[in-house]
Amino acid sequence: MTPDPPLPANSSPNLLRQQQLVDALRGNFTHSPEVEETHISWVLLTGRDAFKIKKAVNLGFLDFSTLELRRFYCGEELLLNRRLAPDLYLEVIAIGGSPEQPVLGKEPAIEYAVHMRRFAQSGLMDHMLARGLITPAHIDKLASIIADFHTALPPAEAGSTFCAISEIEKAALHNFSHLPQLLRAPDDLNLLEAVHEASARKFAACEPLFRQRAAQGWVRECHGDLHLGNIVVLDDIPTPFDCIEFSTALRWIDVISEISFTVMDLLQAGQPQLAWRLLNAYLEHTGDYQGCGVLRFYLGYRAMVRAKIAAIHASQRGAANIKKELKSCRSYLALADDCLTHHRAALIITHGLPGCGKSTFAQLALERLGAIRIRSDVERKRLFGLAALADRKLKNDADIYSEDATRRTYARLHELARGVLAAGFSVIVDAAFLRHAERESFRALAQEMAVPFVIANLQTDVTVLAARLSLRSRRGNDASEADILVMKKLQAVQEPLRAQEAAVTFTNNGDADALRSADETWKTLDAHLI
Repeated sequence: MTPDPPLPANSSPNLLRQQQLVDALRGNFTHSPEVEETHISWVLLTGRDAFKIKKAVNLGFLDFSTLELRRFYCGEELLLNRRLAPDLYLEVIAIGGSPEQPVLGKEPAIEYAVHMRRFAQSGLMDHMLARGLITPAHIDKLASIIADFHTALPPAEAGSTFCAISEIEKAALHNFSHLPQLLRAPDDLNLLEAVHEASARKFAACEPLFRQRAAQGWVRECHGDLHLGNIVVLDDIPTPFDCIEFSTALRWIDVISEISFTVMDLLQAGQPQLAWRLLNAYLEHTGDYQGCGVLRFYLGYRAMVRAKIAAIHASQRGAANIKKELKSCRSYLALADDCLTHHRAALIITHGLPGCGKSTFAQLALERLGAIRIRSDVERKRLFGLAALADRKLKNDADIYSEDATRRTYARLHELARGVLAAGFSVIVDAAFLRHAERESFRALAQEMAVPFVIANLQTDVTVLAARLSLRSRRGNDASEADILVMKKLQAVQEPLRAQEAAVTFTNNGDADALRSADETWKTLDAHLI
């Protein structure tokens, strides 16, 4: 939950003396630094360095009012942000002397600053996204970084206040408490009321799962404010920074609440393909498909945080910005409504031999349709405690491709697909589905869940299959370890699709671009999903 901006700036004696100190510090550098001011800090930017000084304010949600508190939270900021951005956060530095003649690095301290490595604002992900510079590779790297970060975090202790359902409800209700006073137009108030009711319904529906997830350890000490403006691309690597240091309650959250902020930000920026790519890559890394059950609530929650802040900005800024901020607020309200209420679930399974392009199709489809992909190659290895790219030979005590392993894998895919469909999301199950019984089981699941069902049949020439499998084996960068011998074995046992099976055939003898441009086939697939 991003905190509210404050009311108009306070002119207490402490702040006035701090302002004097900041102004005087500019004379300590060869070149006068730029100063960026927010409602809670000043940042002096000079050369390769940045020095962040916390304001002596108590805003309720944070308290920097004493020197000791500012020293403590500077230390917290340093330690917490070094988890994800160790090269950016250098030290906590004392400022001695007097407000009229301050000296960096001198004791006794009259103030403290966080010393950081400076970076160009043009490298922020929201800025790069606006210029069309964020690539799928950036998104995949970001998903891996967040997933690894979350996985390594210890869970909140059982019975911790951070696991209390009341805290989730309190945070959600807080978003709605300010807006009726800030929005005046009847249409805005009607939409606000509709979103409020939808959020309350979703919270009630998710309450058992909130409790279950807390018990299972999914509440962890996260970043807390992982929007695109708090991620900078350094040496082509997305680097999250500026986590919430001033509130444990805003950091200790469900990991799905964290990733939902970044996903929501991409949706709001008009980049749904990147949003679904990020979400899917994250879920594939963590295996936390159960989290889809609370995802819609958290997407709506994060959109409402942004709506609230935009409305508060509109109430504080000059007339020139009011229309822009209110437009942003309405846009976030509409996104929250869409996330909370608009469900379009369907079940798609793939069909084809190794190398036919099932995973390539599934990646294109999840971005195009806004769906969750579940990969048999990844889940098979997860069942045996292997990472997606690990060599199965490392698990030499078990044959992960035995009949029993395959049966267990399809049972796991079925279980995961059921949960994601129940959460109101479309599912793409990326597996070979060479046997009729395997396909029939998932058709029956779609019928039970009352969602459309279609088989994406990938057809590829045998020579192309062989070339792809050979290349994939040499690269070693795919979860699938099927080689040409496996392909021939499967060719001999596959059961062809029957006439009555709902299948759409993609001929895939080219690359991803060729598959992407099969417009008429995609239209046929879309028609099956209505």
